Amino acid sequence: MNTRPEERGFTLIEILVVVVIVATIVSIVTLSIGVAGDDNELDKERRRLTSVIEMARDEAMLQGREFGIEIMRSSYRFVEFDPLSRQWSEVPFDDLYRLRFLPEGLEFELYVDEKRIQLLEDPKKLENPDSDRSVGDTDAYVPHLFVFASGEATVFELHIRRPLTDGRLIMRGDLLGQIEFGNDDDA
Repeated sequence: MNTRPEERGFTLIEILVVVVIVATIVSIVTLSIGVAGDDNELDKERRRLTSVIEMARDEAMLQGREFGIEIMRSSYRFVEFDPLSRQWSEVPFDDLYRLRFLPEGLEFELYVDEKRIQLLEDPKKLENPDSDRSVGDTDAYVPHLFVFASGEATVFELHIRRPLTDGRLIMRGDLLGQIEFGNDDDA
């Protein structure tokens, strides 16, 4: 007669089931925290900027106006060329073209003619149209990108990136003012 108590442990199947359940829960939690949400935020900002650039292009062609876009490290603004003063100024009374900031943790990289542009933190100071600056001054304000009344625009590549996760989305503008999206593989 055997008086030893029966020893019972976990079977391999039970351990595998627990591992699969834990892995599923961890992946769901990781996605809900924001790993996938970061890409959504990048895409949202890229689409927002694209929409405003397209609106500026349409308005430039319809109204015969010239727009510029100044890109900073984590913000951007639209300016308008005044042919009378021959200077760039903020677009008056139009909230669409105001200074806009990217959400925390996102930043821009700008390439024009395949050269990386050194972006500033803050916008440059615009000149007072009533000042006595001569037209030939070399340090006059000039935006990074142009949207002309003819519909033409500066050819550019703009990266919206999240340095912490190396997330990056790309938008490219061509000479005709059309914008296409790319990804990091295209760079």
